[in-house]
Amino acid sequence: MTSSQQAAIEPALYDSLVREDSPRATAFIVTVYGDVVEPRGGRLGMGALIETCAEHGINEGLVRTVVSRLVTADRLVGERVGRKSFYRLTRSAQKEFAAAAGLLYAPPPQALGWLMSIGKGRGEAAQAPDWVRVGADIAMAPNRADVARPPGMLLAAETLAGGEEQHVFAARHWPLDDVAAAYAAFNNAFRPLAEELSGGDAPEGALALALRLRLVDLYRQAALADPRLPRAAYPKVWPGEEARALFVKLYLSLAAAADAYVGLAFYDEDGPLPAETAMTRCRLDNLRRESQR
Repeated sequence: MTSSQQAAIEPALYDSLVREDSPRATAFIVTVYGDVVEPRGGRLGMGALIETCAEHGINEGLVRTVVSRLVTADRLVGERVGRKSFYRLTRSAQKEFAAAAGLLYAPPPQALGWLMSIGKGRGEAAQAPDWVRVGADIAMAPNRADVARPPGMLLAAETLAGGEEQHVFAARHWPLDDVAAAYAAFNNAFRPLAEELSGGDAPEGALALALRLRLVDLYRQAALADPRLPRAAYPKVWPGEEARALFVKLYLSLAAAADAYVGLAFYDEDGPLPAETAMTRCRLDNLRRESQR
């Protein structure tokens, strides 16, 4: 990081976000591919990945170990060109990345109420993502377009009545305390950066990309854990709302400089990756529209 880059942000703040605590290597490499590589063709040279991870305290040996494990787990596939190695996502991993991208770079799907699976289908439903068993014969899930519908009798309800309040009911069946803690940690970490950049001067180059990768990495972990229930099922003050606003604001603030640096420092077997693509422009357009609501 150069002195001109340091001038845009307090070094102590940068260190607290990027250098003091290394992220989990596997999750961070997933973040690099999802945020930077996948919208630019999907392939990345190992050297660029190693250099990117090093700024976050993840050493070369650990990067190579994690990449090897991801290949074994059918998440990445590698190719050698001369003495250089390049890796891309497998098709199954691409589908998972696309689903996660829908939570990050566009307004997340909202729950319109509740789904209830009754009778024989409730056993299968209780094992599926987003569903929990709430009684001997009933499983429930938020009514969102992306929630899988199990076989059997299925009912939909806009709200719940006649018992405990919805937020009390939800807290008994979904780990909302853990999700709230993850969002609160994100807010506490990135609120100072939002204040620092409120004047409009964004950091440059490698600094902007490093900050954006940590922004995406930490927010993604919280957002993926969030069951995205109807709003009435959450406490009146819910840290996820501030987290979403912070994520959108900071991603947009860092995007131009971060993307320009990607075009300089990231490469595949054909040469430098493009600074922007139709997919990166679409992501930014979605976030800009969301920020104006």
